[in-house]
Order: sequence, then C-alpha cells, then structure tokens
Amino acid sequence: MTKPEKTVELCANGLNCSQAMLNVFGGVYGLDLEMARGLGRALGGGMGHMARTCGAVTAAVLILGLSRNGQEEAEARKASFSDVQKLFRRFEKLHGTSECKTLLGADMSTDEGKKRIQEQQLVKKMCPAFVRDAAMILEDLLKS
Repeated sequence: MTKPEKTVELCANGLNCSQAMLNVFGGVYGLDLEMARGLGRALGGGMGHMARTCGAVTAAVLILGLSRNGQEEAEARKASFSDVQKLFRRFEKLHGTSECKTLLGADMSTDEGKKRIQEQQLVKKMCPAFVRDAAMILEDLLKS
C-alpha cells in the first residue's frame, strides 16, 4: 500500500485528515503515533472546524518543516518556505483552493454548513481525494 493510500485508509477509519497525514509521514522525523495524533487533532476541518486551510495540507506543511531538520536554520527555513509554496500551488492547481469550506462547498463552522455536510456526507465523499492529493504532493516534494 502506498503512503497516499494508507493516509486515505486512516481517514476512513477514524482519524481526521491531519492525523492521518502526520501518522503516515511523521515517523521518519521522530513523530510517534501518539504525538502525530495529538498534533493533528485540532487541525482537522480546516483548523478546529473553522473551515480554513485543509487539514491534510496543514499537516503536510508541518512534515515539510520537519523534513529540513539537520540543516542550518536559515537555509532550512528558506527551503521550507519554498516547499510550502510548491505544496499550495500544486494542491490549488488541482482543486482551485486549499480552503476547506470552498473544497467542500459548505462551511463546517456554521450550523447550516454542518447540517449540509452531514446530510450530504461531504467529508466522506470528497475528502479522500483531497487527502490523497495532498499526500501524493507531499511524497513527491519529500523526494526532491
């Protein structure tokens, strides 16, 4: 099973998108499963169900930062910023945005949006593609 497939599977089995990303990609950088779950817990649903930046993208940003450990700090920061910009550009090229409420077409930070998301099962139907794509982009950026 590929890392993107594993990430989607974890989302389907109880983890939020951020937790799944951090679980699959974080071990190499010293994140154990407990820490990955804790760090990702509040990032789901566009950061605390505020419907802002997609949680899978947010978690990918954290992994990109960790991937530069061991480098001189100024260089690591510069490279991380470049990596994050590439991540957002590629994700937004695929989906038009990285904002959760726009991706889902409903704002989970409102009662009306929550109701629509639940009734239409938007997270279940739509988020696997967003998680898969964020994981695929992250995997590619980590190789380069």
